[in-house]
Amino acid sequence: MSIEQNYNIRFIASLALREKQIQQNYRPIIAVHKWFARRPGTLFRGLLLSEFGKASVENSYYESNRFEGITVADPFMGGGTPLLEANRVGCNVTGLDINPMAAWVVREEIDAIDLKTYKKSAAHLLDAMARDIGHLYKTRCPITGRPDVDVKYFLWVKTGRCAGCRKPYDLFPGYVLAEDARHPSYVLICSRCGDLNEVDDPDKPDQCRCGTKLRTDGRVSRNRCECPHCGFANRGPFHGDGVPTHRLFAIEYYNPDLKDRPGRLFKKPDKDDLARFEAAEVAWRHAKPRFVPDDPIPEGDESSRLRRWGYRRFADLFNSRQLLGLETSARLISRLKDDRIRSALATNFSDLLRYQNMLCRYDTMALKSLDVFSIHGFPVGYVQVESNLLGIRNGNALPVGSGGWINIVEKYAKAKLYCAEPFEVAFAGKKKITVPIAGEWIGEKNPALPLAPARRIDIRCESATAAEFRPASLDGVFTDPPYFGMVQYGELMHFCYVWLRKLMGRDFVGLEQATTRNEEELTGNQTADRDLAHFAEGLAEAYARAAQALKLGAPLVFTYHHNRQEAYLAAGMAILDAGLICSASLPCPAEMGGSIHIHGTGSSIVDTVFVCRKRGEMRRDWLFRDADGLARIMSDEMSELRAAGMKPTAGDMRCMAMGHITRMAVWQLRSTWKTSRPTDEKLSMIRNAMDAIASADDLAGRIHDRTTISLDFSGSLFERRREEAMIDAIAF
Repeated sequence: MSIEQNYNIRFIASLALREKQIQQNYRPIIAVHKWFARRPGTLFRGLLLSEFGKASVENSYYESNRFEGITVADPFMGGGTPLLEANRVGCNVTGLDINPMAAWVVREEIDAIDLKTYKKSAAHLLDAMARDIGHLYKTRCPITGRPDVDVKYFLWVKTGRCAGCRKPYDLFPGYVLAEDARHPSYVLICSRCGDLNEVDDPDKPDQCRCGTKLRTDGRVSRNRCECPHCGFANRGPFHGDGVPTHRLFAIEYYNPDLKDRPGRLFKKPDKDDLARFEAAEVAWRHAKPRFVPDDPIPEGDESSRLRRWGYRRFADLFNSRQLLGLETSARLISRLKDDRIRSALATNFSDLLRYQNMLCRYDTMALKSLDVFSIHGFPVGYVQVESNLLGIRNGNALPVGSGGWINIVEKYAKAKLYCAEPFEVAFAGKKKITVPIAGEWIGEKNPALPLAPARRIDIRCESATAAEFRPASLDGVFTDPPYFGMVQYGELMHFCYVWLRKLMGRDFVGLEQATTRNEEELTGNQTADRDLAHFAEGLAEAYARAAQALKLGAPLVFTYHHNRQEAYLAAGMAILDAGLICSASLPCPAEMGGSIHIHGTGSSIVDTVFVCRKRGEMRRDWLFRDADGLARIMSDEMSELRAAGMKPTAGDMRCMAMGHITRMAVWQLRSTWKTSRPTDEKLSMIRNAMDAIASADDLAGRIHDRTTISLDFSGSLFERRREEAMIDAIAF
């Protein structure tokens, strides 16, 4: 069997689409540590079973699979999804990434751990934290008078100083604290006294108790803010040249005595709340930090935004209570003698950082903290949220809120349990069914199966452009490479890495490098002057090195999507320079349209899965010469995606089209391609070949007409054509 024969678009797309809605419910392993743009594990499981399995992917998906003796590599492992899926079904795996944080995360995902010892150590950590600093996260409930209820979130607003009257003022872009989606009413902040007011209709708000008319729009707009004291029109930055200042203006808290009360519990900070923070400031001033990094924030496409706001060092991104709590956590972790448990809790600590900083924002609809990486960047807003560092449990011992130690430990424990007891999720109508997959596991060995052979696991912090593999040693390469100019992984993960390295020590295995940044990283970056040519040459070198290690006929499979044609030129050049032919380009959903970092941007949520080989077969009905031929293929595929539950957008169709056009450009150029040509010339050749075939703009009407017809066949059309086409294939 092979992917070209066995892959089922509708079946895998339906699984991937559901997985991306709540990915941790399908793949708990991803909760070990944050990584960006993880592709669906269901997709790579489907690809691996399609290539190496003996039954159809639909029949083997929910069965136990063990591909002993198969070796799979991923030269751009990132968060490790392809490796985890391959390792789980018995493959030996080799993973590389230029980013040391990626190597750390994947090792943590795969390495075995004694869960009983881990949970015991985590419980001791939480107990010690509660004794040392737990009082800093308490407040008085104004409803019941209970003095020691837990704070879920502290809400802060940035403040400025008027250039006219020199008085301080708040920088509210809006006065809505909570919407009525998960709370019985809107909550509006009074622009004068700061009281919190319950409002049924935000368009017709009443007056505050102080007599001020309530409003939803704030004073800050388009880098201007009128002083509430004198009316002077201030221009940003409003805080001057230093680090931005903040004022605590609201608290969301949890009171178990009011568990039956509808909605959330909010309050304006009282004098005791302010005193607690002042106490944290005093304690921090007298502390002698050993684990808070003093590293400067370097220039970069993402990090330069922080510098423009006045942040100069990573420690500037945290308030005094957060720094005190993080230092306390680190000191407790550093005392552990067991390296495996210490590295696990250090990983938890690193993951916790994304919630414990003054860049996090409060979602007024969902009423929760949005971690710093929710939009794959460093957002700097005017209203920030500080989560309870320890976390909260309700009467059923379940976590309440997000962003605390309790939340992180719970997720990590579930992730590592999944390694030993993996499962899949099936549906009977709308009913979700968890299907245990006995006999599969993630790791080298499974204590429950002592006679099962161990898998070889080789995780390296190494550039794919310098990778050395034994010739003809790989049964497949499965990867999710960089897409050119998308997420700046090196810049973002440096935020966590400086803390992790400070905690564990620069001599600890895996932390030898001083930074997660690397000049050879394959992302477009204006600050580092990394352009399309750099990306194309690096991708081509990585693919060439991987391809020479493939056994004859073995696949190099990669996911890809981008809004611009330039990125596909690089992918085409990499395939051709590696001496490969693209035998399939298959669609699969890889994101959710509601994902914060792409919502409203028109970006595609569909990846093209490129299947490339040195020798194999191309289905004859997948060949086309023009837009009409492309429309025929895409109409069938979109019928399958719709049957899987998708509603393909114009952005999706564009990316699908670019994938197919790239495949055909590679097919046409394969016989005359010379790797020795200059990069600009090679990219131009691919562009010309693509343009001569079709453009995405040519397809809209053709696809609409054909899709209407294809839908009448209720999906059977694609299955029939797939079976017929394998009888009529072209060898290469």
